[in-house]
Amino acid sequence: MIIEAPYKIGDTVSIKLASGEEIVTRLEAESDENIVVSRPVILAATQEGITFAPYMFTVENTLNLSINPMNVVAIAKTDRQISAKYIENTTGIVTSPAQGLNLN
Repeated sequence: MIIEAPYKIGDTVSIKLASGEEIVTRLEAESDENIVVSRPVILAATQEGITFAPYMFTVENTLNLSINPMNVVAIAKTDRQISAKYIENTTGIVTSPAQGLNLN
């Protein structure tokens, strides 16, 4: 039986923080001291449906952000369709159609 790691460096991951926020981001590095991510976004509800919004409005989203692991409740590889839409929205690269997913 092949055992696959739940996520790896370079994956799009979803991180649930102790504050209740959920971040969708690219995992750059992970250690006992910090989790380094890039282009973090949150999901936001609008009148047109769900959209991505910057996690932090006052910094460039291309900068790496360090998160204290003690503030993380859970981390997992992001759903394939959400990940494809995240990559499209943060880089402009279309990896696969997100069928039936209305995310701006």
